[in-house]
Amino acid sequence: MPFPELPNGHALFVLLLTVFALYLFRRDDIPLETSCVVVLLILTMGFTFAPFHNFNGHLEPMEFFSGFGHEALVAVCALMVAGQGLVRTGALEPIGRLLARAWKVAPLFSLLLTLLIAGVLSAFVNNTPIVVLLLPILISVAVRSNRSPSGLLLPMGFATIAGGMATTIGTSTNLLVVSVAADLGLERFGMFDFLLPASIAGGIAIVYLWLVAPRITPERQAVMKNTSPRVFTAQLHINEESYADGKTLAEVIGKTDGMMKVKRIHRGSDATIMPMPDAIIRAGDKLRVTDSPDRLKEYEQVLGARLYKAGQEVNEDHPLTAENQQLSEIVVTPGSPLAGRSLKDVSFMNQYGLVAIALHRADRVVDMHNKGLGKVTLHVGDVILIQGGQSEIAEFKKRGDILVLDATTDLPRSHRAPRALIIMGLVILLAAVGLLPIAISALGGALLMILTHCITWRDAMNALSAPVVLIVAASLALGIGMTETGAAEYLAQAFVSVLHGAPPAVLLSGLMLLLAILTNVVSNNAAAVIGTPIAVSVATQLNLPPEPFVIAVLFGANMSFATPMAYKTNLLVMNAGGYQFSDFVKVGVPLVLLMWVSLSIILPILYNF
Repeated sequence: MPFPELPNGHALFVLLLTVFALYLFRRDDIPLETSCVVVLLILTMGFTFAPFHNFNGHLEPMEFFSGFGHEALVAVCALMVAGQGLVRTGALEPIGRLLARAWKVAPLFSLLLTLLIAGVLSAFVNNTPIVVLLLPILISVAVRSNRSPSGLLLPMGFATIAGGMATTIGTSTNLLVVSVAADLGLERFGMFDFLLPASIAGGIAIVYLWLVAPRITPERQAVMKNTSPRVFTAQLHINEESYADGKTLAEVIGKTDGMMKVKRIHRGSDATIMPMPDAIIRAGDKLRVTDSPDRLKEYEQVLGARLYKAGQEVNEDHPLTAENQQLSEIVVTPGSPLAGRSLKDVSFMNQYGLVAIALHRADRVVDMHNKGLGKVTLHVGDVILIQGGQSEIAEFKKRGDILVLDATTDLPRSHRAPRALIIMGLVILLAAVGLLPIAISALGGALLMILTHCITWRDAMNALSAPVVLIVAASLALGIGMTETGAAEYLAQAFVSVLHGAPPAVLLSGLMLLLAILTNVVSNNAAAVIGTPIAVSVATQLNLPPEPFVIAVLFGANMSFATPMAYKTNLLVMNAGGYQFSDFVKVGVPLVLLMWVSLSIILPILYNF
């Protein structure tokens, strides 16, 4: 079969722009948002100054902006907002506690359980919060077992990507492929239409990630060390068996190596005693203390006391929670009351009702010489991470004498977790049974998350990712250009020409491998949108059903295992685990080949090729 002649000028322009776009998306020194806007501008200006007419009539340049209102983008954004409800309410944290307990009993089985849970959750929820949830758990497990976390973090991250392939809402890539295919005239895929091949290939991937990947991953030093920087106010109940009974407060604090800070001593139902060093602690007293969860539990053990918060004993089933608490960052500026002084000098906690958690100094690591953060002399330019109630931080901002960065983060509202889970379940159920398109059910779920106070409008805005929005819009615009100008048909003819005479199964496998290579070099969303019209054109020219070719594109575009920049969760894992680029190649390339071979066998069997 001869190689097709060059396409018309407009198609050639779109093809060259696509290559340029892929180059821009690959550049780390150019913000992705900038690259997307540049591509959109070049595309629209090109068709404005050189109008294009085809059998459908005149192609209006404004059509390239239709991606901003496309149902795929609406669904992606709505799911990001709804998923934020699970994060903000801490709805996934019970799963984390379950895994943490399991690791103490059977580490090898727990790794498999972690991979399975990560994969299953990622089929229905954006995998970024899942990775964020599991990272500190696995690092903590590694620290307790005196082992490197390298063999745990990378398999977990890859498991979430593999699990995301299973449903139409598993990743934004899936939503884009399904939506673009529907725009091209195909019958819309149901939520679980490709669950079977994804589950088989995903199961093979899980076995590889469980038994092989940890053994071939080079040992690296994790960057994340302190995985729980938040602080909590709680009460230590002193009983008759406690070390503190009959001791002075100074002796009790000394027992904790001087680390415990007692704010109040409550005695009986009404009496409150000032925490003076010579105050005698008695059985029945309640010491009000503020610190990190690990230290509070350590004080409980050292003193033989019982730890309570809000009248509830603290344990694994009822962990410490901080309602309406926020994290924020403040900067020491010239003229600030903190410049040249310590937090203790200005009575920071008592004056502002806020707790300092961590300190960042740009030029070097701060050596506290075991004297604690409160006694460190602060320099101009220091950034301090603080925690406090929402109202306290709002009031702190109004004072204006200390610069507060726009980086405030709310802590989980755990009592709203059940309603967040119910809402997310309804979103999935309504879309799965076909009562509502996913764009509508997800949008309704996002609104319910706000109306039920699982998140605020600010949370919703923070959940939206500008790079994701713009890459989807730019990719859809390129897809429109390729389809309308005939560029996609030309690429399909070239692809068929190169593999002329090959069986359909080989063509399908080759297309999937092409997308797998492309997605590890550029954005997976861009690869998906560009590959989908090519897949439909290939199937049309071969007079074959297009569905398996579209699914091949979907699976290939999701094989983002071989490079850290292939998927955003890869970057999270890379940073947390201290991995290098070569580690992803070493572990990810075999996984790409394994899934490609598996699906190259499974798909032809399922579709009778």
